[in-house]
Amino acid sequence: MSAWLSALLNSFKARLSQRIIFWVFISIILIEVIILIPSYYMRESELLWQIEDVSSAIVTSISRLTAQEVDNNKLLEKIKKITHGSVILGVAIYEPNGQLIGICGEPPEITFSDLKGKDEVRARNRNGDRYDVAWSGGKLDTNYIIIARHNATTVKQELSAYIARIAGLVVLISAFVTSVTMLVLGATVILPILRLRDDLIAAGEATAKDKANPNFYSLSVKRDDELGEVMKAFNQMYRRIRQEINERKQAEAILRVETEKSERLLLNILPESIAEQLKQQQGCIAERFDEVTILFADIVGFTALAARTSPTELVSLLNEIFSAFDRLASRHGLEKIKTIGDAYMVVGGLPSPRLDHAWAIAEMALDMQREIARFQTNKGEPFSIRIGIHTGPVVAGVIGLQKFSYDLWGDAVNIASRMESLGIPGEIQVTATTYELLRDKYLFAERGVLKVKGRGEAIAYLLKGRLGARG
Repeated sequence: MSAWLSALLNSFKARLSQRIIFWVFISIILIEVIILIPSYYMRESELLWQIEDVSSAIVTSISRLTAQEVDNNKLLEKIKKITHGSVILGVAIYEPNGQLIGICGEPPEITFSDLKGKDEVRARNRNGDRYDVAWSGGKLDTNYIIIARHNATTVKQELSAYIARIAGLVVLISAFVTSVTMLVLGATVILPILRLRDDLIAAGEATAKDKANPNFYSLSVKRDDELGEVMKAFNQMYRRIRQEINERKQAEAILRVETEKSERLLLNILPESIAEQLKQQQGCIAERFDEVTILFADIVGFTALAARTSPTELVSLLNEIFSAFDRLASRHGLEKIKTIGDAYMVVGGLPSPRLDHAWAIAEMALDMQREIARFQTNKGEPFSIRIGIHTGPVVAGVIGLQKFSYDLWGDAVNIASRMESLGIPGEIQVTATTYELLRDKYLFAERGVLKVKGRGEAIAYLLKGRLGARG
């Protein structure tokens, strides 16, 4: 209970509460002022009539004196005596034609001209402490017009006190009604709105930081009004948002898995740098490399083996052999280009150029010879391969819109292919260009001059092994 009361009192600090307090208070004051203004004028009239009632006997006496035929000075003397010490401070006497007979005491502000066509005229001065009343001769049954100035100081004081009492009452009533209104509004509207605001903040944090569902206040409240409908709508909206977020996360997780699969598949087809270029641009991707080393390898006798082996066994065997070659290419940092039947093509020095491309290819070739020796035909015969290597410039890239592949073009590719096709089973045959790059690190045997299609005669060498470590 104390916590609820504390929360209710704290709700008065809310900006919404302060605005409501201000406007309710001002509205009540305005309403009460509008209602009480007539009562002020009624009170004023009542007090002024009391003054007139007190002075009526004196005014009657003055009218009787005017009916007597006396000298004007004596008339004024008698009027002075009659009004002395009374509420009347001064009297002005006019003839019916408007001629002033005389003024006794304090002169009134009302003049003969103010009474034209009227029986009576009344007026308080601006300061409020004087009250003038003018009577026509017909009103007082005399031939003269009498204007009396009354002392209205008590009226002014009474009205000031009356205004003060009214103002105090208005403030008290306004404060009481405002307080009661705010207590009711605070308990039924303001406090639930503030709690709903806290729920919204908690919902935002839970959504942004992916936290568990908060213990919402609005879930524990059952209301059959518009605010209850707002709370219900908020909870429905939050549940929908959470559901959408969960569904989106699931979709993102599935998309992420599929993207990773696509990335792995793309990287199995293309070099990583080329795959990144392909994702960022469409069309032809091509680059020239001034010096790379290309290796072609071919399994000896594989055509005859294919004729006597089932397709499944053949493909399975070829997959094992080429998978072993793929692991070697990865180990030496080389780029596998493609396989054509039982032929395997790998290159060093692209797509990222490296100075030791020829050395890496030589190491790859020697390891391939060792690796192929582990495999046997279905007759138990060991496999052997022919390997051809050449170093030179190429153009590499990706062309087309479908079934992308990273390929090489140039005379160096053709020469490397000829080195393999003209090679000796179980040997690694290299051109003179590659030989010059590797002669200090590897053992070679000169094979002699070969007739290379499209190139004429060329000296070839057979790579036999390593002379020493990489240096």
